[in-house]
Amino acid sequence: MLDVLLTVAGALALLVAALSARIQRAPLSGPLLALLTGVLFGPEVLAVIDLPTIVERHDVMHEVSRLLLAVSVMAVALRYPVRDIRPLTRPLTLLLVAGMIGMALLTSAVAAAVLGLGLAAAFLLGTALCATDPVLATSAVTGDPAERTIPLRTRQLLSLESGANDGLALPLVLAAVALAGPLSGPAALLESVLGILGAIVFGAAVGAAGGWLLRRAEAHREVESGPLLIYTLLLALFVLGPSGLLHLDGILAVFVSGLAFNATSSAGERATEYRIDEAVNRILVLPLFTALGAMLPWHEWAELGWWRALLLVVAVLLLRRLPLLLAFRRPLGLTWRDAVFLGWFGPMGVSALFYLTLEAARLEADALVLGAGTLLVVASTIAHGVTNAPAVAAYRRAADHVKKQRS
Repeated sequence: MLDVLLTVAGALALLVAALSARIQRAPLSGPLLALLTGVLFGPEVLAVIDLPTIVERHDVMHEVSRLLLAVSVMAVALRYPVRDIRPLTRPLTLLLVAGMIGMALLTSAVAAAVLGLGLAAAFLLGTALCATDPVLATSAVTGDPAERTIPLRTRQLLSLESGANDGLALPLVLAAVALAGPLSGPAALLESVLGILGAIVFGAAVGAAGGWLLRRAEAHREVESGPLLIYTLLLALFVLGPSGLLHLDGILAVFVSGLAFNATSSAGERATEYRIDEAVNRILVLPLFTALGAMLPWHEWAELGWWRALLLVVAVLLLRRLPLLLAFRRPLGLTWRDAVFLGWFGPMGVSALFYLTLEAARLEADALVLGAGTLLVVASTIAHGVTNAPAVAAYRRAADHVKKQRS
C-alpha cells in the first residue's frame, strides 16, 4: 500500500511542481489538491489507497506529522534574517501567549456549545487546534503574489508565530491531557517546563554549532553544493531525534536550532538556496495530505450530524482567531487590513494533526475529538486554500483604494 500511496502522491507532486506558478495565482493550494486526491483514491471512492482511518491508526499520522512539522518550522526559522526578527519580539510575545491561550479557550467554548462536549474533551480539542500551522500558512506569505502585495512585517509575524507556537502549544496540550487523564497537574507542569527549557538550550546549542561548522567548512572549501542544499534538513532531523530520546519539546527545539543556525551561519548570504529549501518543504507536505484524504474518519463525521458539523466549522473558522487579532490590532501595530488578513490566515493543519494524535497516544483515543479535529483540519485546508489567492487580490485592491484616497 505504501507503493501505491507514493505513486499517487509522487505523480501529484510532479504536477504541482510543474504548475507551481499557476497554482499560486489560482484559488487552490498544494495541500488542498493533495487532500482531494487522497479522498478520490481512498477507500470511499476508488479504493486504490486502502488505508485505515486516522482514528484506527493515529500513531502513523503522529510520526509523519512530527517529521514534516520539524522540516516546516526549520524553513520558517531560516526565512528571514535575524536582524529583521528582533523588532518583532513584543508583538510576537503577545501572539504566542495571549493569542494562543485565547484561541484554545475560544475553540474549546465553541466545541462545548456546539457538540455538547464535557470540559475535558472540549479542552483537548481546543488546545490541539490552538497553534497556527506553518505548512498551510506558508502559502499565504510566500510566492510572488503574496510577496509583492502583503507587507513584509505582516508576513514575518505570521511566519514566526506559526513556527514558534507549534512547540509552545505543548504546555496547553499537556494541561488538557492532565485534565482528561491520569497525568497530574504538577507532573504536566514539570514536563512542560523541562521540555521547553531543555528544547531551547539544546536547540540553540546544536543550531549554533551547526552554523559554526558550516562556516568553517565553507572557509576551507570542504562542503559541496549538494550537501549544502540539504544541510538544514539534516540539522532538523538531527535535532528532532535526540529531543525525542531526551523527552524534550522536539518541534520547539528544531525551531530554536534554526534561529541559532540563521544567526551564526552565512544563511543570509544564501537566500536563493533557502528559497529552494522552502520550495522542497512545500512539496514534502503533499504525501501527508494525500494520506490524510485516504484516512478521513467518515463514520465519526456522520456521528456528529451534518448541522452540528457545519455549525462547528463555521463557528471555529470565524471565532477561533479573527476576534482576537481585531482586539489586539493596536498592540500589534496593525492596520485594519492587516488585522483581518492575519485573523483569517491562522490555519489548522499539520500541527493540529500532530497534537490531536499526541493526545490520542497519551489517552485512549477519543473518536469524537479526533473526528471533530480532523473535520476542522479539512475545513481549514479547504477554506484557506480556496481563499488564498482571492484574499491577496482583495488586499491589493484595498491598499490601492487607500492610496488613491490619500493622493
